[in-house]
Amino acid sequence: MARSQLQIKRMLQYFVDATVEIIEEEGIEQVSARKIGQKAGYTGSTIYNYFEELSHLIFFASMRFATGYLQELPDYLERGQTYLEKYVLSWECFCKHSFAQPQIYHALFIADLGKKPEDILAHYFSIYSSDLIGLTEEIKPLLYNPDLTSRSLALLKLAKKERELDDQTIADVNEMTVLMWEGMLTTILNKRREMDPEEAVDKTMKHIRNAMIILENSDPR
Repeated sequence: MARSQLQIKRMLQYFVDATVEIIEEEGIEQVSARKIGQKAGYTGSTIYNYFEELSHLIFFASMRFATGYLQELPDYLERGQTYLEKYVLSWECFCKHSFAQPQIYHALFIADLGKKPEDILAHYFSIYSSDLIGLTEEIKPLLYNPDLTSRSLALLKLAKKERELDDQTIADVNEMTVLMWEGMLTTILNKRREMDPEEAVDKTMKHIRNAMIILENSDPR
């Protein structure tokens, strides 16, 4: 790696580390360019020499808080005997971690980033490639796709290898699942209902399993 590339990578890590510290100490809603710059030892404006928007830096930092999900997901998938079971279990793992850290997962999967999320994610893994070490080939495609609808749909479509399923029903059920997760996460963030993470997981998974019954009973003809 050229010296200039090493310098850029080092600067990116300075700012990401500073952002992670602020999130840990004050919460993600308190992150600002000024605070990041002060903690990293640079002016806040210097950040924009390396990140187009503050949301991109927050995205990078939020990935650090998703390591628990990335590490636990393979164990959840291994418990499934079929792809339909793996699909449900993958959502159970995702709900468990996202509802425990709603601001983090909002930054990763819902917040406006100003550009294609897949480009930002690819940039992240180009810097932090070590995050992929030890992950199965079944998991890696999910990580490289920050769009919840398409990444979960890819896993659900594998179920067609095991049984006849209607393509439109697959797409509809998958969309229902994503919308249920988004609705619950928004409810948690807005504090419109008193609900702890465990209860949120239970309620969401109940609806997801009901949606799967629709898929299992669909006529593929």
